[in-house]
Amino acid sequence: MKAKILSLLFLSGMMSFFAVSATAQNKFSDPNVEYTFGLPEDEWKMTVKPSEYSPNVEFVYNYKKEGHLQIRRLKVEEDALFSEIIREEEQKLQFVPGYVAGKEENFRGAFSGRVFNYEFVRSGRPMSGRFYFLRAEPTKIYILRFTGLKDSLRAIRNQTDSIARTFSIKNR
Repeated sequence: MKAKILSLLFLSGMMSFFAVSATAQNKFSDPNVEYTFGLPEDEWKMTVKPSEYSPNVEFVYNYKKEGHLQIRRLKVEEDALFSEIIREEEQKLQFVPGYVAGKEENFRGAFSGRVFNYEFVRSGRPMSGRFYFLRAEPTKIYILRFTGLKDSLRAIRNQTDSIARTFSIKNR
């Protein structure tokens, strides 16, 4: 009887440990940028650090071809529609080899926005892109640009969604 109770306690303790570790995230924050977000796994490594001169941030998931994240901020007109902003970004992609536009989706997280998906070819390999357009203020939109091998990016979609959902502006 005592062994059963001990094994049940051990089992519940292990389940609690795994539940906590599964939801644990590393939080990105830097004094040179006004935003923060959660990184769901330690495999996300920063490759471009923001500075006082350039607020650009970039991360890779294991290797750049598996998942690459770029964060950019856009100043827009207060009444600018997501569809207009997405079309402007899409025009920049028109000349990427093998470019094929995908679908747009609504997105909700700390900020609401839209997601734009597309496919392309790099070095003969099928790649994909998933861009999150998040409106932080009426005139400020952040674009989280994820690119990677088509199958790799699809496999980490829950992580790209998590990063975009936890993206928020720091309290000033």
